[in-house]
Amino acid sequence: MHIALPCALLLLEAVGLAAGPSYEYKLLATSKTSTMEKEMNEAAAEGYVFSGVMGGETAAGGNEVVVVMRRASEKAANRKYKLLATSKTSTMEKEMRAAGDEGYAYLGQTVFQSMFGGREVAVIMERDPESAVRREYRLQATSRTSTMEKELNEAGADGFRLLGITVSKTKFGGNELVSILGRDPQ
Repeated sequence: MHIALPCALLLLEAVGLAAGPSYEYKLLATSKTSTMEKEMNEAAAEGYVFSGVMGGETAAGGNEVVVVMRRASEKAANRKYKLLATSKTSTMEKEMRAAGDEGYAYLGQTVFQSMFGGREVAVIMERDPESAVRREYRLQATSRTSTMEKELNEAGADGFRLLGITVSKTKFGGNELVSILGRDPQ
């Protein structure tokens, strides 16, 4: 019986069932969005792909955007990344639509305090060179949760699905819920 177990493990390894993929992680942190986009694309050239994002105050770095990239044991396609950051919902929607026209897909979002003293919504987008699917994006912002469900249902009737939601402080001093919705064009 002690001999059969190693033989069974060798057989499982031979057909690729014994061990799953392993991952290597790279953590990127900066207070400048342009630096983050550059670092993400450098990591992508090394085979890393986006894994997660958060924005806020870190223990050593102050207010930063932190991105975790991962590299699997199998090589990933060389992807391209965009990091969009703005305090205006209309500007973000315009930039996301332009990126969607170029084949970029929404991955995640966060809110962080920029170097210039404002709170910005940051959105990470990715383009896989093997898939040039054009995507459509719509952003909805409201300060009233009572109207949000109605607005989401109206967008849903047009084929948009909710991708992410963030509470962001507006330049006018109030909080608004920013919903990011997307759909593949018909």
